[in-house]
Amino acid sequence: MELFLILVLFAAVLAISYAAFSFFKVKKMDEGTDRMKEIAGAIRTGANAFLNYEMKIIAIVALAVAFLLALLISWQAGIAFVLGALMSESAGFIGMKIATYANVRVANKARNTKNLGETLKVAFRGGSVMGLCVGGFALLGIVIVYFVFGILGDQLGLIIGNSPDFELQNSLLSMFVPGYNMPTTFTMTLSGYALGCSVIAIFNRIGGGIYTKAADMGADLVGKTEAHIPEDDPRNPATIADNVGDNVGDVAGLGSDLLESYVSSILASVILAIELFTKKAFNNQGIEAAFGTNLIEKLAYFPIALAGVGLLACVLGVASLLIKKKLSDNPHKELNLATWISAGIAIIGAFGLSYFFFGDIVTKADDTLNAFKQIEFSAGWLSPAIAAVCGIASGIIVGIIAERYTSADYKHTKRVSAASVEGPALNITQGLALGMRSCIAPCVVLGIAIYASYMVCGMYGVALAALGMLSFVATTVSVDTYGPISDNAGGIAEMSGLDKDVRNITDHLDAVGNTTAAIGKGFAIGSAALAALSMMSSYLFAANPQPYDTFLADVVEKISLNIINPLTLAGAIAGAALPFLFSGMLIDAVAKAARKMVEEVRRQFREIKGLLQGEVLPDYKTCIEISSKGALKEMRIPAVMAIAVPVVCGFLFGSEFVAGLLIGSTLSAIMLAIFTGNAGGAWDNAKKYIETGAIEGHGKGSPAHDAAVVGDTVGDPLKDTVGPCLDIFIKIMSTISLVTVVVFGKYNLIEWIEKLF
Repeated sequence: MELFLILVLFAAVLAISYAAFSFFKVKKMDEGTDRMKEIAGAIRTGANAFLNYEMKIIAIVALAVAFLLALLISWQAGIAFVLGALMSESAGFIGMKIATYANVRVANKARNTKNLGETLKVAFRGGSVMGLCVGGFALLGIVIVYFVFGILGDQLGLIIGNSPDFELQNSLLSMFVPGYNMPTTFTMTLSGYALGCSVIAIFNRIGGGIYTKAADMGADLVGKTEAHIPEDDPRNPATIADNVGDNVGDVAGLGSDLLESYVSSILASVILAIELFTKKAFNNQGIEAAFGTNLIEKLAYFPIALAGVGLLACVLGVASLLIKKKLSDNPHKELNLATWISAGIAIIGAFGLSYFFFGDIVTKADDTLNAFKQIEFSAGWLSPAIAAVCGIASGIIVGIIAERYTSADYKHTKRVSAASVEGPALNITQGLALGMRSCIAPCVVLGIAIYASYMVCGMYGVALAALGMLSFVATTVSVDTYGPISDNAGGIAEMSGLDKDVRNITDHLDAVGNTTAAIGKGFAIGSAALAALSMMSSYLFAANPQPYDTFLADVVEKISLNIINPLTLAGAIAGAALPFLFSGMLIDAVAKAARKMVEEVRRQFREIKGLLQGEVLPDYKTCIEISSKGALKEMRIPAVMAIAVPVVCGFLFGSEFVAGLLIGSTLSAIMLAIFTGNAGGAWDNAKKYIETGAIEGHGKGSPAHDAAVVGDTVGDPLKDTVGPCLDIFIKIMSTISLVTVVVFGKYNLIEWIEKLF
């Protein structure tokens, strides 16, 4: 099995190497005129400054969490946490760096060639650096954890061998506190790695989301609706801050977000497989007779191998677009083709791996069927591949649904545009209705995927479905990241005074990018729902530390979630409210920062003589500082809340309350994330639809356009701050709960009070 780790290591190194090649290829391209270089330099400086300040805050929190993990759980979990944080931050930082280099090159390519296909290639090459780094760094970190803490540390070997000594005394606290007996396993080390990725992701997403939306709202509300100047006009003081925000929020935040989703999906299946066996949920003697003693090893390595094959598929999918000599003028078609190639190769690889890992049963047909049933593989060796395909199919369908609701090519968004003619109130009302109605179809698809994957492969299959959905994440992120790069390119073109043809090209790419971003958010929340469900199963096993020598059905009966238990029900109600509290805090944070931005833009228009006439340049630096300070100040409480709430509730009310908390927050967060993402995407594209002149007599600068700008401003914090953060919110809660339940499951206030009576 160790050979497959070498395969995965090869895939990770190949992806990172290809990303490095594209990084330097983009940097060698010409930046264009001196004015373009000046603007690009200002954006780059602002993005670097914010990310450096943000990283200092994150480092303090990350080191504190790592110390607590080492103190309470194990030093291995603490180190794995730091490694996960480094991998996540590295992907986000490199992705942001290339975005700030690629944006001006995209604008210059459009200026020189006036060709949509050639410009698309530059934007996608920049985006592919982020995509390949997400997949490459995620798997590189996992391989390091497996080698250092699994194989070399012999910890994984102890678990795979079903040794009764797999519980290791590794917490620092056990060295100093007599009687503190905290069993730790390899699953806790893996959970530590996933938690490190999650902590970085939630800070980057929240901080970047607040920054970009505060700047965007300030630029739009004053520049477009009050001063009636074009988007990204150099006279607008907030326009540089807006472009900086695209990089720190939609690039660095996006990369950390989807890397965390990817890692959570991989490790959810690994952790669940190990928990099933270490708790002896299967009839181990019957399994050993049919499969041999290495079945758990196969179950633990299969998700890693599948992720490696998926990353290789992504390298081929990305290359299929970049090596073309000539691209068409249909960016949607070209991007979809790269995605389909990646997904197709990943599916073929899933079936090949499934046969290699589980297709070597040579007993009689009846015995083979019975053996597979003991591990809930109802379709034999095909079961893991089918479960993964369920995830891939559901992800694609959820993406198509998101496109139907957010793209201006379809009736739903056109209705929002038409409602703008009657004013902002009806625009907002129509967008709210669209967002609410859009929730049902993705939830039905996810429900079917959960049921189908469970029937074919048990809870292990549900975890594989989450992994399948993100098995080609590198391509998905590449497609997503090209959007903000194109948006930045349009801003540079506008501020540099380039031909309208250049802006038309970048606007076309940006409009497609809005739709691909909505599709990517659908993948993220779908995989989050499946991964959180898998983590819930692992949590229930971890909350019941005594192993069982019974069949799976008996174990599930003992550890199943009893929703009518008063503590569990109370936790579910509180959990359902948490995403609303979290979302409200984020929107309030954006509003506070945006209010200061609006005041500053108005002040400059009012006090700087000749600014609106274009005779002098505005003070861009002050607006950048307002967004930076607002984001850094407001991001701390929501991010820390996601980490602290399940831990505090666990020590107060115990594991049953936290189980309810997780299920309640997961269910309500799924609905909120779909609603906010689709409503915000529709408002944005409805505005762009009007700007194209599609509604006769209601183009840029018209009252209908003003109404659409107001709707887009309402949707900005929903689609780019709230929606993307909710999928991280539920996964970080699940992960931190899984890691710490071994502590608060034993030591909590409720149990202490019960012992008194």
